[in-house]
Amino acid sequence: MKILIIGGVAAGTKTAAKLKREDRSAEVTVITKDRDISYAGCGLPYYVGGLIENREELIVNTPAKYAGLTGVEVKTGKEAIALCADKKEVIVKDVETGAEEAYGYDKLVLTVGASPAKLPIEGTDLSGVFQMRTPDDAENIRSYVEENQVKKAVVIGAGFIGLEVAENLKAKGVQVTVIDFASQILPNIVDAEVAVYAKKHLLKEGIRVITGTKADAIMGNDHVTGVKTSAGLLRCELLIMAAGIRPNTDFLQDSGLEMFKGTILVDKTMKTNLEDVYAAGDCVMVTNRITGKPQWSPMGSSANLEGRTLAQVLTGTKKEYPGVLGTGVVKLPNLNIGRTGLTEEQAKNAGYDVVTVVAPTDDKAHYYPDAGFFITKLIADRESHKLLGVQVLGNGAVDKMVDIAVMGINMGAVLEDFENADFAYAPPFSTAIHPFVQAVYILLNKINGNLVSMTPAEYAAGKAKDYKVVDVGLTPSIRGAVYVNLSQVNGEIEGLDKEEKLLLVCAKGKRGYFLQNRLRSYGYKNTVVLEGAQFFNDVKVQNTENAVSPEEATRVKALGFLRDKTTLDKFNGRVITRNGKITADEARTIAEAAELFGSGEVTMTSRLTMEIQGVPFDNIEPLREYLMQAGLETGGTGSKVRPVVSCKGTTCQYGLIDTFGLSEEIHERFFHGYANVKLPHKFKIAVGGCPNNCVKPDLNDLGIIGQRIPQVNMEKCRGCKICRVEKNCPINVAKVVDGKIVIDENSCNHCGRCIGKCPFNAFEDYTNGYRVYIGGRWGKKVAQGRYLEKVFTDKEEVLAVVEKAILLFREQGITGERFADTVARIGFENVQEQLLGDELLSRKEENIKAQKHLKGGATC
Repeated sequence: MKILIIGGVAAGTKTAAKLKREDRSAEVTVITKDRDISYAGCGLPYYVGGLIENREELIVNTPAKYAGLTGVEVKTGKEAIALCADKKEVIVKDVETGAEEAYGYDKLVLTVGASPAKLPIEGTDLSGVFQMRTPDDAENIRSYVEENQVKKAVVIGAGFIGLEVAENLKAKGVQVTVIDFASQILPNIVDAEVAVYAKKHLLKEGIRVITGTKADAIMGNDHVTGVKTSAGLLRCELLIMAAGIRPNTDFLQDSGLEMFKGTILVDKTMKTNLEDVYAAGDCVMVTNRITGKPQWSPMGSSANLEGRTLAQVLTGTKKEYPGVLGTGVVKLPNLNIGRTGLTEEQAKNAGYDVVTVVAPTDDKAHYYPDAGFFITKLIADRESHKLLGVQVLGNGAVDKMVDIAVMGINMGAVLEDFENADFAYAPPFSTAIHPFVQAVYILLNKINGNLVSMTPAEYAAGKAKDYKVVDVGLTPSIRGAVYVNLSQVNGEIEGLDKEEKLLLVCAKGKRGYFLQNRLRSYGYKNTVVLEGAQFFNDVKVQNTENAVSPEEATRVKALGFLRDKTTLDKFNGRVITRNGKITADEARTIAEAAELFGSGEVTMTSRLTMEIQGVPFDNIEPLREYLMQAGLETGGTGSKVRPVVSCKGTTCQYGLIDTFGLSEEIHERFFHGYANVKLPHKFKIAVGGCPNNCVKPDLNDLGIIGQRIPQVNMEKCRGCKICRVEKNCPINVAKVVDGKIVIDENSCNHCGRCIGKCPFNAFEDYTNGYRVYIGGRWGKKVAQGRYLEKVFTDKEEVLAVVEKAILLFREQGITGERFADTVARIGFENVQEQLLGDELLSRKEENIKAQKHLKGGATC
């Protein structure tokens, strides 16, 4: 039997390999347009981010290796251009020579896959515009980022691939904006409230996300400079098109194949309507395993399963492919998302009487190191209790939660089937009652009426408008809510009427459920527990006039909001400007935000951040989200690395170094990179372009000053009576002595003003460098920093010294003291020796993991 397979990635190579194992006599040939076969397409974003170092790691098998392992004949560089089903032939073109030939078959398998949808807009052919589908794409993107030192990127598409690419570009130090035409991220993958939570998380992680936005044109001449969107112009140096994929089936349009929107229609044996023609993988329309309705599910996992099943069918096994659940999982910065089955909306559209629950739980024993969380949304049929779908958020192994649901749905499980499931337990792995079972318990309680709850989607839609909010947390945390101490409830609660609508809110939901249970026995009839509680929802009490509690004031201070002492509930919010430089678009956004959420006034701080005045407490989160949409962030407070300041040395006539570039690099590596590293006190960094010291680098915990060190050619010095170098030296350290110019190296500040002043070219050559000051401070106490003895000429050396200074302060500083105090206490020479060595870096991991300075000395 001669079997021809068109396409050689997941479904094609799996079908071919299994065919040869089932029937060694089969003559199996794979033809593919690409030079690579059997590559790890799902791993491409991680190659871009550098997590996968070598391109070769992405190639599962080379054509030669695969042929040797399987016995399959592989022909690369061959593009199928037509199917003649009546002749049982495929017309194939050589991609290099253009020569065409016909390949005959007894059985034909179409596994032609899919390619990124090319946007119908101008500029897609500009340099810096890429798609993500093959190892070549990933390699080209990574090289472009590194060679062009890309700082800003836009990703079009907020599906799995788009978000994975965004995460990995961020890991490379690139500022990323993701846009999508849909109203949410992960459209048709998760429900809206889950998408909202994930979007807010991405914004907090520094990835800008704009939904409901259409890309209209890509801007630039030779290379991309931005993308024009319905939300305005987004400037970038790199653009990734990840707005969906389309099947590679254009060449089959006139073949007689039945297709729907480019997908090939197949039956349960993967057979098409044409005799002896089969298909599998990203190009086919299969069925949903729950509803039995057609579903396109272009996933590498299902492509492999389809290929294996098809191979068995072709070799005589009576077998059917049962369909897909749309199972998927995605890794985001510090958050993973998994899903399977139907979303709530899909289940309703399929005709089910849908009931759902959102349940936050621990992902393992809460006391175990690195314990995290799961937020699980279960979707079920109210009447039959049949499990229909699950969506899980968490910072750990969300896949194990999803896989439990997959097995349950495959076996037609109802919720009760999970009640006493004997899942594995030990503190490092799970909770005593498995998190999945906990979520099932909560949903069963809801179905059975033991729990009356409000979903996050209902809360967001305003269903709680007429409810009085009751705070059931361990301590009061919802401003304006009625606080109830659960442990003291032994009867009716003063101030709460039994007929009143009460929304019970705690940290995760458990205490709210306990209170509801207790209140029910005391005759309260209208209590409702908010699912997900404060862990998932932004809970606000409207029209409150209560003063903000000290705990809440401390919490928002960490976000960059300092209390306005003249009011009960207003704050001034610090907007980080990186180094005092913002774009016109950012300035407009800050001004708009001040009018929308504050008093309309904006001030500047001495550290070159902008401060929006008079922000009501309830406006803080909306303000932050508004700013995040524009790529701006608040902060700049607390005992940690503070925002970097710099002078305008990059453009100033006296500037000797690129202060903007260096300060932005320090900002990314240490303000962002060390954002969660607690220090004894605040740590301020300043970058000055020259010894004029306009931003006073020597009065910061660490300061960097640009240097221009003259390389004097004494042979050209003629000892002029009126020496122009001596005359132009602003600090009078250049002197003509005994007929030759002399510069006191211990006094010269390396300002570079002498360069080019000698008419006989004795002062033409120089070396640019950096002088590093440590231990400065100003404020209530003043200390002038001292400079390290070495003048650095390598920027990477300077960045290493910055990191070592932060690590030394964390490791050897005493909680509450400034870096100047640390330097004075242990000695400048001692500190200098450590900063010029590498021992601090060798202890970095241990140092950062240590539980110390949990409450530092910074008060603002």
